[in-house]
Amino acid sequence: MFKTFETEFAGRKLVFETGKMAGLANGSVLVRYGDTVVMVNVTASKEPRDGIDFFPLSVDYEEKLYAVGKIPGSFQKREGKPADKAILTSRAIDRPLRPLFPKDFRNDVVVVATVLSVEQDNSPEVAAMIGASAALSISDIPFGGPTAAVNVGIVDGKIIINPTEAEREKSDLNLTVAGTEEKIAMIEAGANEIPDDLMLQAIKEGHEEIKKMCQFIQKMKDEIGKPKFEYKSFEVDHEVYEYIAENFTDEMKEKVQEVDKDTRDNNIAELSDKIAESYGEKFGEEALEEHKTDIAEAIYKLEKKCVRDMIFYEHKRVDGRKLDEIRPLSCEIDLLPRVHGSALFTRGQTQVLSVTTLGMISEEQTLDGIDTEESKRYMHQYNFPSYSVGEAKPSRGPGRREIGHGALAEKALVPVLPSKEEFPYAIRVVSEVLSSNGSTSQASICGSTLSLMSAGVPIKRPVAGISTGLVTNPEDENDYVMLTDIQGLEDFFGDMDFKVGGTEKGITAIQVDIKVDGLSYAVIKEAFERTRIARKYILENVMLPVISEPRQEISKYAPRIVSTTIKVDKIKDVIGPGGKMINKIIEETGVKIDIEENGQVFIYSTDQEKAIQALEMVEDIARDVEIDGIYYGEVTRIMNFGAFVDLGCGGKEGLLHISKISKERIKNVEDVLHVGDKVTVKVTDIDEQGRINLTMKDLT
Repeated sequence: MFKTFETEFAGRKLVFETGKMAGLANGSVLVRYGDTVVMVNVTASKEPRDGIDFFPLSVDYEEKLYAVGKIPGSFQKREGKPADKAILTSRAIDRPLRPLFPKDFRNDVVVVATVLSVEQDNSPEVAAMIGASAALSISDIPFGGPTAAVNVGIVDGKIIINPTEAEREKSDLNLTVAGTEEKIAMIEAGANEIPDDLMLQAIKEGHEEIKKMCQFIQKMKDEIGKPKFEYKSFEVDHEVYEYIAENFTDEMKEKVQEVDKDTRDNNIAELSDKIAESYGEKFGEEALEEHKTDIAEAIYKLEKKCVRDMIFYEHKRVDGRKLDEIRPLSCEIDLLPRVHGSALFTRGQTQVLSVTTLGMISEEQTLDGIDTEESKRYMHQYNFPSYSVGEAKPSRGPGRREIGHGALAEKALVPVLPSKEEFPYAIRVVSEVLSSNGSTSQASICGSTLSLMSAGVPIKRPVAGISTGLVTNPEDENDYVMLTDIQGLEDFFGDMDFKVGGTEKGITAIQVDIKVDGLSYAVIKEAFERTRIARKYILENVMLPVISEPRQEISKYAPRIVSTTIKVDKIKDVIGPGGKMINKIIEETGVKIDIEENGQVFIYSTDQEKAIQALEMVEDIARDVEIDGIYYGEVTRIMNFGAFVDLGCGGKEGLLHISKISKERIKNVEDVLHVGDKVTVKVTDIDEQGRINLTMKDLT
């Protein structure tokens, strides 16, 4: 049955339509936010997936270029693999939803958000996040929502909910907040060094709008929601767990307390074998085979309980650190001799190598998406090879996690980069994870800052990254223990991974992943304070002693840049017909040249003299021909009455009459000049038809 629900969202009309399209999906809504239209469909498998110990949720945010009136640029002229921004949006949709499904649920659930129309003032990403919550809430899929999301900006110090395109361009903050009516469920932010208290205020104001939307979706659910279907529970077999917990808890607590990750993993593997052997002896080989999966899950559950109990009740961490203690840190720069900048950052057993490359402005990344951003000059990429966690798997390119971590580091560093006018380079930083035991994305922020500084990129201030974790009391949401600098085990078994990048002045990036149903303001405030203190420590005691400021000179292997600005109407002269003029300059000097639409010319070369030579050639071509101007040109044609000379100004020629060649009388031009001769001439006049007359004899 077709139903329409209408409300106001951040001062603009938002409409949900359901019952008209995609009738075979478990739940479907069409979200209209102004002229932005997003269709969200959710489906679930009828049976659970066999052989897995996790909830198989899949989220796809599909950008259709017809939504903005574009034809795809690929050979096939159809959308290909999702752009990075679409993948990041899929992750943002996923994160607040995942904790609200039952913990023992193993049926496949697929959420597909299809962008059908885009008005740039109304975010399709936010519409998709709200639509996913609404579709799941009215469906028969077990889901503990609703959730909602908003985008928050700060323009001229004022907090704005769901800013328009013009406001986003001026905003010092790009914050996406998702949550339930009671708590914050997800935070993703890029910021221009925003103070902690202002960031918290922005989150709170965003949450007020989220509460209203959650209440509205709940009314939809109450009116048209389907009864939730029954599913097969995959809770760990109670009797198996009780046997293992009763007999091996003390030994498990002993085995997990180890600084070295490999040693700890080996300890758990040995104990797992011992537990399986004990279970077989107690209940028989047949029972052992029957409950093989239950035993593995019970061991995992016991390990998780031991780690959490130690942290929560004893304030002990598996590697012996205090709750606010950071792992041993070290860093160095200039490891690789031929690259433009390099740095190695190590935090405990997490190690990241970041490498900087400087290139021409024309080498910036071209974007083919549904928003107005067409290119980006700074590219940060993050690679996570299998050897970094001691596994033997072939590399298959970056997955969603790698793209997300690279984007987080990119957000953290963009606010401190110099403008294109100050530093006319495209910049690429690649972070290679060499060893991983948690917080690799934050290590890549630190390593990349050092790498940029070593490359001579004049960043405003260094940026550091740190994460905090959480262990909560399930019976009292206000009773929790917070951890600074979480390692892998504390991330897996904890309730939160709260990542913050920033300078000594303020926050530049946030990404929050949680496994509980939400965070209180008190938790967020404490996380900000913990990360601020930790960032300050890392910057002052670890990073700045290695390199205190960006180098004054870039690497000798990086291209030097000289630049000039020419008149826009001279661009065609510098390029020449079919690129003749610019190609001639490149062939003669070996440089690379970028010309912007506004007339800025950037010349790149590792040879400074060649760059200057090319610059002079460009400026000669772009010069206006003026009366009394003196030019160094080339004879192109000989006539019986004189010679034509190319003045080097966009192919403009002037006539050097035979009477103006020399003070001495000349019978034949060929006696003095030949085609190809280089001559210095002066312009005597330019007639109404633009014909140029030259002289040599009047030069002194």
